Amino acid sequence: MDPVAVENAVAVWFDNVFGSFDFSILSFYNNLHEGALGKVLDIFFLVYTHLGDDGILFILLGLIFMLFKKTRKVGMGMLGGIIIGALITNVTIKPLIERPRPFELYEYLNNPNALLFRDWWISMGEVSASSMRSFPSGHTTSAVAALVPVFLMTNKKKSWIVLVLAVLMGASRNYVMVHYPSDVLGGIIIGLIAGVISSVIIKVLFDKITDRKNKVAVFLNEFDLSEKIKARKKA
Repeated sequence: MDPVAVENAVAVWFDNVFGSFDFSILSFYNNLHEGALGKVLDIFFLVYTHLGDDGILFILLGLIFMLFKKTRKVGMGMLGGIIIGALITNVTIKPLIERPRPFELYEYLNNPNALLFRDWWISMGEVSASSMRSFPSGHTTSAVAALVPVFLMTNKKKSWIVLVLAVLMGASRNYVMVHYPSDVLGGIIIGLIAGVISSVIIKVLFDKITDRKNKVAVFLNEFDLSEKIKARKKA
């Protein structure tokens, strides 16, 4: 079967199923953009959405957390979630579905809102996207996949804030008009699954690395950057 025909068929299916939902949410964000707080929200969402580019922010946070004994599980959980989420989203689902982004007129001639979506995207400054594959949102997937382990592995009374940050990443992708809300919803679901899987794997891993003869296990259990810094200051 012609790949383009398959792509268009899937795009039409998404429009039929999620069209009303997607339009309502994107219309809401465009109204915010054109409203009294638009200039402030534009800056916030533009900066925030780029913090999630390629998952670099969350990867760096995961690596930093891994340097300290108290947060090592969290850091490994974050990195594991990002990897699992990327495998599901970028390696598997995006290439299979090939859903075009809202501003891609040449792919969405069947969508009656195509011109409107493109106008809204232009109004937001024509924010670039890493690829033309829209479903699911990679930014949202990586944010949720990285931050769910933080929530699961730390004090729930405080760590719920990170879930708000994850959802805001998805909101930023809609605000700048590079994703449909259904793309973000897909990213949240996949990120949640990836984050939970990673958390379980890391918990099992740490339960098993008690062998003092295993150098990797000793490192994971004992190494702490803060202790190394304190020791240097005393020396």
